[in-house]
Parts: sequence; C-alpha cells; structure tokens
Amino acid sequence: MVLIRDLAQLALTQGYLTIEAENQLRRMLTTTQYDLEDFNAFMTLQLAAMSGGVKQESREFKELEIFGETASGTSH
Repeated sequence: MVLIRDLAQLALTQGYLTIEAENQLRRMLTTTQYDLEDFNAFMTLQLAAMSGGVKQESREFKELEIFGETASGTSH
C-alpha cells in the first residue's frame, strides 16, 4: 500500500508532482486515515510547492491554458 509520505517523498526527491500523484494524494487525504508522519510529509510537500521547490504538473497545464488564451486573444 502506498502511503502519503511515500508520494510526498517521491515528489520532493524529483522536484515534481504529477497530476496523477496529486489526485492520489487528494483521494488518500479524504478517504483514508493517516498518521502524523503522513500529515507532516504532506505539509512539507505543500510548503515546497508553494516556495517553488516542487513544480506541479497541474499548475503547468493551467499556465499553458492561460498563455494559450492570451496568445490567441492577442492574435486577432
């Protein structure tokens, strides 16, 4: 069984959080019981994402969408 701390550690090590891992973390946080170590690992991951130490795939897609809308809006 994959634990929250495992997913958080992988993202911290890679410096990248995939959409799949983000969704899995969301599911785990809302549907399973977790301990303090998992919670602390998740909070560490959150802080790293907020400070730019871990990039989020979901944010990259959002930025591309915004850029695409802006680019297409200015070309007309």
